[in-house]
Amino acid sequence: MRILKRMLRRMALAPLRVVVVDDQRAWKGVHLYIGALHLARAIEKASDNERIGVMLPTSGLFPLAMTAIWMLGRTIVPLNYLLSREELEYIIADAGLDAVVTVTPMIEHFGTMPDGVRELKLDAMRFKGVPPLRISKRRPDDFVAVLLYTSGTSGKPKGVMLTVANLNANIEQVIQWVDFTPRDTFLGVLPQFHSFGFTVLTLLPLSVGSKAVYTARFNPRKLLTLMKEHRPTAFIAIPSMYNALLAAKSAEKNDFASLRLAVAGGEPLPEAVAKGMEERFGVRINEGYGLTETAPATNICLPHIYKPKSVGPAMPGIEEKIVDDKGRRLGVDQEGEICIKGPNVMKGYYKLPEETAKVFDDEGFFRTGDMGRLDADGHLYITGRIKEMLIIAGENVFPREIEEVLDAHPSVHASAVIGMQDESRGEVALAFIELEEGAPFDETELRSHCRKSLGQHKVPREIRVLKELPRNPTGKIMRRKLSASMAAEG
Repeated sequence: MRILKRMLRRMALAPLRVVVVDDQRAWKGVHLYIGALHLARAIEKASDNERIGVMLPTSGLFPLAMTAIWMLGRTIVPLNYLLSREELEYIIADAGLDAVVTVTPMIEHFGTMPDGVRELKLDAMRFKGVPPLRISKRRPDDFVAVLLYTSGTSGKPKGVMLTVANLNANIEQVIQWVDFTPRDTFLGVLPQFHSFGFTVLTLLPLSVGSKAVYTARFNPRKLLTLMKEHRPTAFIAIPSMYNALLAAKSAEKNDFASLRLAVAGGEPLPEAVAKGMEERFGVRINEGYGLTETAPATNICLPHIYKPKSVGPAMPGIEEKIVDDKGRRLGVDQEGEICIKGPNVMKGYYKLPEETAKVFDDEGFFRTGDMGRLDADGHLYITGRIKEMLIIAGENVFPREIEEVLDAHPSVHASAVIGMQDESRGEVALAFIELEEGAPFDETELRSHCRKSLGQHKVPREIRVLKELPRNPTGKIMRRKLSASMAAEG
């Protein structure tokens, strides 16, 4: 696999250089390589399965395990340890796993693995000496290098098959677009079982020869300490993390001075957060876009082409189009479904040929299910999800538009909008909010605030306060859970 060869070459060229720093230790290239040799030998003894599970905290252990599995020419299956046991057992069974690389604390949290699944605990292994060097098994470009399961925001998790070619292409696209070099330092807090944490924050720095600094849990104070200590040049996070950093009283402008690229993705970036980071810290947040199915990065709005609320144009080798509900291409600034084509787009969904066929059109474009528009310069703007669209009095309304207005109110920390059935209008907007600490709740005032920026039919019929909005493991608000709770209420 070309991607593995590139990583190993980087380790060989600078074996004593620190390539990964995590909460426990600093890893030199030689540490990762020798550790991978030990683990590869242990995997061979435990399983001859093509797919090997990995359930590890965000750390240097993950790239060690990934390298070992690819040395054997097998497929890595990252397991989302923040899911329920039922969901994890489903993924383990669906992927047909008989061995999982993990550590004792993960097993203590999850419980013992299902019957027939071996636990390969890295913290219980002896890593003494240097095992015999091995020549990594070659695999064709269409070999599935990683099976990444979607977060399950709608129905059962689906295994996304990303090939050797998909991963190689996406890394080349990002390097060409952003011009990362060994002089860069990445600060990563996104979990490595997530597509961005896997490709952009793990594979990319190892392939380039950059240093990656990881912390397993998002904690604003810890992150600021890492910023000061390691002076990262690249930081990729979700908007809610930037919001938490903005609220940190101890944060200072100089803490972020080393950053040349700050990227937000995964959920809408509130205008208040974007303005706050720039005014307080001088950090311009560049929005990015991608999906697990696209390996994942497709768009990053770089500083020199920055446009507010744009995720930028498609990266090299990627084609994007906007289509209507009949699949017809739309013109400039016309809103429709975003479709993507390129060598980074997945092979398909594991064991789901019908589901795979549904998401590809006749031209081979992947239908994302996201709504957006392309401007005259090719910049993409995300406007919502097709399945989340509301139809109020015959008008299409996207929750994101209402949420951006609510989020701009000083008392609102975060918001989520869903549809509620109404006899006269079909649907009306129902909003859920998290309040800023100590802020009062005045529903009348919030509705008046919405009327200043929204048409009357878009103003939420009702606004409810929650202590915490439901989020998936990467922090993205899950509107589906709010809809399910409403349905349960009857």
